[in-house]
Amino acid sequence: METEAAPSSSGSRWSRVASSLPVRNVQDLAACPEELTAKTLERYIRPDIQNHEVLVEKSSEVPVIDLDKLFNPCFVEEEVARLRFACEDWGFFQLVNHGIPDEIITNIRSDIQSFFQLPLKVKCAYAQVPGSLQGYGQSFVASEGQKLDWCDRFAIIAQPPQVRDMKYWPTQPHTFRKSINDYSSELMKIVGSVVHFIAKTLNIDLKLMDDKYVSQVLRMNYYPPCMTMAEKIVSNGNYKSVEHRVTINANQERLTISAFHIPSLDGVVAPVTSIAEERILYKTMGVEEYLKIFMSNKLEGKRALDHAKLS
Repeated sequence: METEAAPSSSGSRWSRVASSLPVRNVQDLAACPEELTAKTLERYIRPDIQNHEVLVEKSSEVPVIDLDKLFNPCFVEEEVARLRFACEDWGFFQLVNHGIPDEIITNIRSDIQSFFQLPLKVKCAYAQVPGSLQGYGQSFVASEGQKLDWCDRFAIIAQPPQVRDMKYWPTQPHTFRKSINDYSSELMKIVGSVVHFIAKTLNIDLKLMDDKYVSQVLRMNYYPPCMTMAEKIVSNGNYKSVEHRVTINANQERLTISAFHIPSLDGVVAPVTSIAEERILYKTMGVEEYLKIFMSNKLEGKRALDHAKLS
């Protein structure tokens, strides 16, 4: 895992999928009260979503899927039905009894926290470069005037191991590389199982979901305190892909880690129907083509999905 080998051609292709312009470090900005002027903060305020209702009272209703029960013959039928409901009505669910050791989760959390607390100069040694998906900075910044997220991000391509570009893998804290590798490897085991059961809920051939070339992108996000001022093609639209956003906190920082698992760039995404009479709603598209559209329009909702719809 420590080998400093150059990324493969597949990794180079990933670097061309997305790009982001360099912007002011948000964590550093938040620590400079004299710079938090109305003019500076205006770029982080998005009137288009400010008035959208956040249904806090609904948080206790988020579907919970038990991976243990999916593997248990006594509970699998009931749990698969719950998974189908979650995909159809929510597009979001919490997975419990996933089997990732507590120690691995604790280690990755601790090392992410330590990384973001490093001096800015140290973190910037891993800064994104033009044309690259990976590195420290922000994501999806395509123009000097677009709205920005109130967060700093650090993203790497973690899987498969042969496409890792180790110059983006921090050596501080000294355990960070191991923590990322351990967490990433555990996630890959879970993803295969979850995809398998989702395919079962759709009553489609499980072999269609096999992909030995799945890539994994890990994105770690740091949200400083702040005063308040693509996916459903395979199911032909039957399963949701919910959009969500982070609620800021005026007094406390927030850390998250997201893992994105993407099919082989040489593959295709296409609707798979369970009955011959079902009308096809989406085009068949190359994975790389879809991702380029998705990445370039990320901050503008689901335009990539709209692009894939048949008229």
